[in-house]
Amino acid sequence: MKCVAVLLAIVAVVSAEVYFKEEFNDDSWEKRWVQSKHKDDYGEFKLSSGKYFGDEKRDQGIKTSQDAKFYSRAANVQSFTNKGKTVVIQFTAKHEQGIDCGGGYVKVMRSDVDLADFHGETPYNVMFGPDICGPTKKVHVIFSYKGKNHLIKKDIRCKDDELTHLYTLILNPDNTYEVQIDGEKVEGGDLEADWDMLPAKKIKDPDAKKPEDWDEREYIDDPEDTKPEDWDKPEHIPDPDAKKPDDWDDEMDGEWEPPMVDNPEYKGDWKPKQIKNPEYKGKWIHPEIDNPEYTPDDELYLYENWGAIGFDLWQVKAGTIFDNVLVTDSTDEAKSHAAETFEQLRDAEKKQKDKADEEARKKLEEEEQKRKEEEETKKDEKEDEDETDEGHDEL
Repeated sequence: MKCVAVLLAIVAVVSAEVYFKEEFNDDSWEKRWVQSKHKDDYGEFKLSSGKYFGDEKRDQGIKTSQDAKFYSRAANVQSFTNKGKTVVIQFTAKHEQGIDCGGGYVKVMRSDVDLADFHGETPYNVMFGPDICGPTKKVHVIFSYKGKNHLIKKDIRCKDDELTHLYTLILNPDNTYEVQIDGEKVEGGDLEADWDMLPAKKIKDPDAKKPEDWDEREYIDDPEDTKPEDWDKPEHIPDPDAKKPDDWDDEMDGEWEPPMVDNPEYKGDWKPKQIKNPEYKGKWIHPEIDNPEYTPDDELYLYENWGAIGFDLWQVKAGTIFDNVLVTDSTDEAKSHAAETFEQLRDAEKKQKDKADEEARKKLEEEEQKRKEEEETKKDEKEDEDETDEGHDEL
């Protein structure tokens, strides 16, 4: 059985369609990824492996290199339709700069897009990936449907550390989806439920109205409760302990009045006791009817034309590295590619960063210890000087 399972897995990977794969192994990437000419001041992507890596060539990607810039480059993808098939979009992103505000997502588009004019308003099928700005740290999953872009209604938190992370979107022909980070599922569900692509199935009945005698008050004033006769007292009264100052001159100062103080007998506004309302019917719920504008769509997942992928980003602080971009119809192919690339990098990268962090920590401790020793030395020298000065004074 184990051999059969292995053979099936191999067959699945071999039969997989890989529509796009980019590992940025050399300078040839610049020929595949077209620089947009929509603006003349886009930021520049540069090849980089970052500060921490396993194999320098394998782990290099394209890095945003200029602060406070828009970035826009795109590449052609083998044209395909996902009718009846799964689509997997996967890539890695490393915010090595400790990003404060900027995008880290990809846009996957139709084949007829003009790559040389790719920009923020260019139509796309799917936008997917991390986006960070201040406290907002989310994974965007946006689908285009009938000319409108629809954001996912769920909040998916992205990674915000300085290590490489793998982002995977799986779009299935049964109108379901799954989002993974570092190979682990973080969200999933039904397209119709998690996006507002379709009108609501039910709407409030426009002809229904709450009956005029419908009482939603659970409690009411007790009609038999009455306000005590001695209830009303002023909130403030003249201070009974105050006395007119001896030097007070009525002609010069006017008629003296004692200051006001809080009245200890003041009880506030009187309110009758509350009792259960015998006419209470509960909260009225507006009846719903089938929405005449709702029509189910079994092909929410479907895009007849895929053919391009691009990075269209704004970053305040540059330094994000993108790599291992993959578009395929096979989750097994995506896992296999991640094992060959991301997983190899992740282990080596973490070891190196942990080592660097430990060295930085020790250096800070040494600098702090040195600072304290210098302060102690200065303190001792000053005390010696003060003792010497006292000796001179005695002489």
